[in-house]
Amino acid sequence: MAWLVYALISAGAAAATAILAKIGVEGLPSTLATAIRTVVVLVFAWGMVAALGEFRGLWMVPRRSWLFLGLSGMATGVSWLAYFRALQLGPASRVAPIDKLSLPLTILLAAVVLDEPVTLKVVSGVALMAAGALLTLP
Repeated sequence: MAWLVYALISAGAAAATAILAKIGVEGLPSTLATAIRTVVVLVFAWGMVAALGEFRGLWMVPRRSWLFLGLSGMATGVSWLAYFRALQLGPASRVAPIDKLSLPLTILLAAVVLDEPVTLKVVSGVALMAAGALLTLP
């Protein structure tokens, strides 16, 4: 269950992201703030590729992966632009939980597109999380 460790690191980093971004976007256009963040992510990610010696794998990436990673990057861009604008307009304590409504959508898409199983336990947990996110609304 090594994935769980990385998922928990991701959750912690995402929490820090919301707070740091809320402070950083103050007084800036949200698109400019998103672009700055994106450059930092770009440099950091390519730095990790270099540090791990993974450049040689770049030439072996299949076309299908390029397509879907490109589409994923576009979806990320839309998500980040909307997220930063929401942070600029609203409190982080409300924006972040609503942003996490991506969870039920992810579960649904994983079931439909990836044919991943969805158990009653998963549906129940996601429903409770979604209800909690919706309770943060004014």
